[in-house]
Amino acid sequence: MTKSHNSYLNREISWLQFNGRVLQEAADKTVPLIERMRFLGIFSNNLDEFFKVRYATVKRIDYAGKAGKSELGGVTASELLELITKIVIKQQTDSLKILNTIENELEKEDIFIIKEDELDKNQTEFLKDYFIKKVSPALVTIILNEEIDLPNLKDSAAYLAINMHLKTGKHQYALIEISKNMDRFIVLPQKDGKDYIIMVDDVLRLCLDDIFSIFDYKKISAHMIKITRDAELDLESDLSKSFMEKISDSVKERQEGEPVRFVYDKTIGKDTLQFFIHKMGIDSTDSRIPGGRYHNRRDYMSFPSLGRTNLLYDKIEPLPVKGLSLETNIFEAIAKKDYFLYTPYHTFSYVVKFLREAALDPKVKSLKITIYRLAEISQVASSLINAAKNGKKVTVSMEIQARFDEQANIEYAEQMQREGITLIFGVQGLKVHSKMCVIEREEEGKLKRYGFVSTGNFNESTARVYTDFTLFTSHPKILKDINKVFNFFEVNYKIYRYKHIITSPHYTKNAFYKLIDNEIDNKKAGKPAYIRLKMNSISSYKMIDKLYEASRAGVKIQMIVRGICCLVPGVKDMSENIEVISIVDKFLEHTRTYIFCNNNDPKVYISSADWMTRNIENRVEVSCPIYDESIKNQLLTIFDLCWNDNVKARVINVSGNNSYRKDKKPKLRSQFETYNVLQAHLNE
Repeated sequence: MTKSHNSYLNREISWLQFNGRVLQEAADKTVPLIERMRFLGIFSNNLDEFFKVRYATVKRIDYAGKAGKSELGGVTASELLELITKIVIKQQTDSLKILNTIENELEKEDIFIIKEDELDKNQTEFLKDYFIKKVSPALVTIILNEEIDLPNLKDSAAYLAINMHLKTGKHQYALIEISKNMDRFIVLPQKDGKDYIIMVDDVLRLCLDDIFSIFDYKKISAHMIKITRDAELDLESDLSKSFMEKISDSVKERQEGEPVRFVYDKTIGKDTLQFFIHKMGIDSTDSRIPGGRYHNRRDYMSFPSLGRTNLLYDKIEPLPVKGLSLETNIFEAIAKKDYFLYTPYHTFSYVVKFLREAALDPKVKSLKITIYRLAEISQVASSLINAAKNGKKVTVSMEIQARFDEQANIEYAEQMQREGITLIFGVQGLKVHSKMCVIEREEEGKLKRYGFVSTGNFNESTARVYTDFTLFTSHPKILKDINKVFNFFEVNYKIYRYKHIITSPHYTKNAFYKLIDNEIDNKKAGKPAYIRLKMNSISSYKMIDKLYEASRAGVKIQMIVRGICCLVPGVKDMSENIEVISIVDKFLEHTRTYIFCNNNDPKVYISSADWMTRNIENRVEVSCPIYDESIKNQLLTIFDLCWNDNVKARVINVSGNNSYRKDKKPKLRSQFETYNVLQAHLNE
């Protein structure tokens, strides 16, 4: 069969299937109850981002009058917009049913989410007081009429659409903004050992008479509406502005992007709905989605725990790395051998320790690092500033286009510049997504390099929830290559050659093609051959075609893909030798591992790159080989654990129904088992 017979799944649809797997976690009765509520928040937050970015892009294609079939996996942009809306309405309906189930379960645990008409006298008094002290000062109320243009609504906020039926017979409309800075859940005083929670939306409903006391009305109604805007950054080509200014302005403009989704409470009156649709300029291609009484369900991510540890996942105690101490000199340890860190199972403190020590050690002369997403309060950033203050030459490649984290990154960038750190803002036309650090230390009159390469961001808060690998090494050849990547940032018209690492945008595709071809050749020669891949997403048709070619040659391919998977596995004469699973569980799977049999002498890489066109062609990415045999074996074991998961693994196939993998083997939940295996490794 030829390439022309290859088929793919549309990436938007595949992404919605992934979010369906997140929704499954909210529905899963084995997941602790408050965690299920938080998964609903993640589902909603994901959907918000999807509409801001992906839906907005498809809408732009549709607006431009382009069908976009080849890019969109065989459907036109307008067909795809319809299909997305249909899937989302179904998922939203499911999510409301799941929410209702969770709320009923919470009531069995004596946790009650109550509305404004279910309050007793003491609760009403408590909330009236709360409203005056906490809510009222932050309240933005917009009075509307036909003559006044509607101010630009924020897409980070939800709004109560108000319709007052005045005694004169006219209607007075208004909007109340529910800012994201308000606590969405208000915990009421306990009563008879029971917990009560009310949403701030309902506190506003309770206090409508106080807010609109100047109006003489017979009746008043309040219904939630929410708008989502196009959030693709438009970088204008104004040469007089610095890159940082452009990003900063573009983030501001995100508030003014075109609306792409309008969600409303389906019980809203028709006249009220029409008034607001007309006022907001919502056209027919904008996705209009009827919803429930409450929007911005992403806030459920911070649903209060109420001290109920029995309704949460047990917190794991991050493990130390065997042989690597947080007390003694880290460079002396890394000089002797490579070390491997697997967060959140291992503690992230080693990364901070490495940077702190580099900042203080008089022998350290320079430090170079890439930064993609920083925590709001970042020990990583403060260590780098400390290093500069101690006279080290510090170079930071800062990616200020890290979507939705631009603001935190800009603030730190400005601070670093003030401290004399050399900042490189990416490379024109490319995002820097690689995760690496290299230091130079003077030892016996020579400079020796130490460093680390990672699959994840150097961010303390995400390191507690994202699974990521970090390799600490003093391997001179690997670090020589990594140093060349930093040279590329500074002189990017020069294309460097790398002997060990694989880099985007110049080499990733061809290097992996070569590794796949080697497996095809070995298979044809009757030698052992297999490919095992773990990544977040695969949407590059070129890479998919190559895997289809390997499958047709008889190479067995096992893939673990968390999110988008445009590859269609298990199709006769195309992909019958490819199996794909997806794991969605307590932690967000974020590691990328690429394993090639190589005639039973496995080549193993950890990588910052998924197999998406952007990672291969439009970003600076690094895939790093693992040479240490014990680390290599650990990575093979971890892949096996994930592959054999039969609790949280879903089978990805043509049907796209996210069915859980079922087999007769003993129950294996890879995330829990991984911790046990790493803990046992400590005691070996």
